[in-house]
Amino acid sequence: MTLAGTVSTDLKLSTDTETTRTYQLSEHKIQGFLDGADALRQSIRKVLNTERYEYPIYDLDYGIWFDDLVGKDRAYVKAELRRRIQETLLQDDRIKSVESFSFSVTDDEMLCTFDVTSIYGTVTASKGVTM
Repeated sequence: MTLAGTVSTDLKLSTDTETTRTYQLSEHKIQGFLDGADALRQSIRKVLNTERYEYPIYDLDYGIWFDDLVGKDRAYVKAELRRRIQETLLQDDRIKSVESFSFSVTDDEMLCTFDVTSIYGTVTASKGVTM
């Protein structure tokens, strides 16, 4: 028996992933669009190449802070790089884990290579910083 004026409470759960379509950034221009894994790779590059607190257009949580690592001990830079990269990238809901870190040092630069496991699979990324 139904009453007039009642509201249906049938709910449907959706497991659809929101689109990640974004502009494709090249070295000198914006050209076309990216989606899925390609958009995530671009996002990783962009966030790791944006110094946190440097640009007022970005939220205070966007980017990564490297400036204070200049002149610090190698062991400290290595530990901080690992922590900061994980903390920064794990803010993205598409990323599940950041692991398998390896480091190489040449003169005053440390190159950090790591694996990013996401909803699209695993990609290898890297970031170099001046010490």
